[in-house]
Parts: sequence; structure tokens; C-alpha cells
Amino acid sequence: MRRFLISLVLVILATTALWAQAPRIGVFIPGVREGSPIYDTMAKGAERITAEIPGASLKIYEAGFNQAEWEEKLTSFVAAGKFTVVITSNPSMPELVNNVSKSFPAQKFICLDGYLSGNPRVYSALYNQLEQGYVSGYLSGLVSISGMKGTNRDKKVGMIIGQNYPVMDKMIIPGFSSGLKAIDPSFQLDIRVLGNWFDAAKAADLSRSLYASGADIILPICGSASQGVVKVAQELGKYLVFFDDNEFSRAPDNILGCAVLHQEDLAYRSLKAALDGTLPFGKADIVGMKEGYIEFLDTNPSYIKNVPASIRKKVDAVIQSIKTGKLTFQVPSL
Repeated sequence: MRRFLISLVLVILATTALWAQAPRIGVFIPGVREGSPIYDTMAKGAERITAEIPGASLKIYEAGFNQAEWEEKLTSFVAAGKFTVVITSNPSMPELVNNVSKSFPAQKFICLDGYLSGNPRVYSALYNQLEQGYVSGYLSGLVSISGMKGTNRDKKVGMIIGQNYPVMDKMIIPGFSSGLKAIDPSFQLDIRVLGNWFDAAKAADLSRSLYASGADIILPICGSASQGVVKVAQELGKYLVFFDDNEFSRAPDNILGCAVLHQEDLAYRSLKAALDGTLPFGKADIVGMKEGYIEFLDTNPSYIKNVPASIRKKVDAVIQSIKTGKLTFQVPSL
């Protein structure tokens, strides 16, 4: 009996030690997961690494759309969680993470889709969305002047965005515009601001207005509100290009191309390195096509079906130029 009790105590102690060492991962979503590919894929990356580590735990928190509340909610989340590492994603989050980290000197943070260098408790990785925008704009320009069904003579393409923010204004819009003007400098980019990330009805109204004004193609970057844009494109037989995730299945006859961010892989690998002790906290990386974290889905059946081979060949040449470093884009200070 004594041996049994000793063995039981040893098992309990070993189990307790294992759970004490097991990582606890926090995922802070500045918005909602549903309808937001960038947040959903970040969460999936965290779920992958958690499933691989015995005893590891995961807590996902959705902070909602009110940006004024994010810092307070992040503070509460960190204070209550006792996390090994907290991962988040949004170009606005580095500043908030930097502020919150001052109150929690032992807490480690990973901030994806953002840039913050020099804080020893924070690792960040920013996507070079100039590349993503350029390829999408280049494709849109080629299609617009192609004479394909659904296009017109006007050299005009549209964007519907949730709101203006530094990455949008300094990377995404300039990249997309540069791609268009590489086809013809006279191209006009008509941008409409939704003002939120969820109003599908308003997004549909803006889409109708853009198409009516001569836009052949729309790039929607407006979160779950993109449902309204897709619906109008299908009704009118018009075209779309998409960012961040594989969206072809939503409208296979209308979506010309998708330039995706491999956020799930970046989240998984960053968390794995953090838990292994090899992630360079204090450093800010910039990642893109060359590193494999931005990809244009050029083998998707819908892309091949919808876009003529002559256009696909030109787009492929641009992608290869970016991957080899022949065509480069200098990321601006945010």
C-alpha cells in the first residue's frame, strides 16, 4: 500500500509538473473571427500548435469592432490569462501591444500583420502588401483592357475598403494603383470607404455605384461586408479580385484572382519558435512572396477558366520577377 501511495504521489507530481510547463496560448482578435479570413487563419495556426503539444491550452478572445476598446480589452485579457505568449494581428495592434506590455514585463507578444521593432517582449511580422496589391492591380488592368465580357472601354477599377489606416494608405492602395498604371498610366482607381467592416447592405450600394460609374473590377477589403459586394457582382455579371484568403468558391464565375496571406503558417511557425525559445523577440520582420507568406493562387481552376492564357502568362512573369528580386518594393515607414 505504501509503495502504491508513493507511486501515486509521484504520478501526481509528474502530472502537475507537466501541466505547469505546458504552454498557455492567448489569441486576441481585434474584431470577430467569422467572416474575417486574416483572424480566422491566425486562430487556426494557434489551434494547430496547441494540438501538437500535450497539455497545452488555448484561449481565443474576440474584441469586437470598436477600436477604442481594444487596448482596455487586451489589458484585461492579458491580466486574467497568465499566458505563455499572446498572439494578435492587425496593423493597429503594435502600438497597443507596446503600451500594454509596459504593465506586464513578463508577458511575451507576437503581433502579425504589423510592425514594431525594439520591444524585447514583442515579435512582429509585417506582410509586404505592396507586392500583393501590385499583382492584383496588374491582373485587374490587363483584364479591364482585354475586351472580355463584362469589361468596358473605361480604364477604371474600384476598391471598397472598411476604413483608412497606415498599411491601407501606404501599401495596399499604392501597390494596387501601381499595378494598374503599369498596364496604362491613365487608369483611374476609384476608392469608396465603407466606414466599418460588417455593413453588407451599404457595401452592396457602393458596389452598384462603382460598377455604374464604369469600374470593371472591384477589390473589396471590408471584412464580412464583402458579402454585399459579391452579391452585386454576381447579379450584374461583373468581376472581383480578393485579398488574404482563397475566396474563389464564393463566386467562381466572378472572382478573377486571389492574392492570399499565409497567416495560418506564419502564426503556427511564430508560435512554435516562441515556445521553442528561438523566436527573436524585439525584432520586426517583413515577409512576402519570396518568403512564401504571400501567394497569388495562379493554379486555381477558376482563375484558369476565367482569365485568358495570354493574361495569365504576363501575371506569372510579374510574380517571378518579385520572387527573384528583379522587381522590388520598398516598404515605407508606418
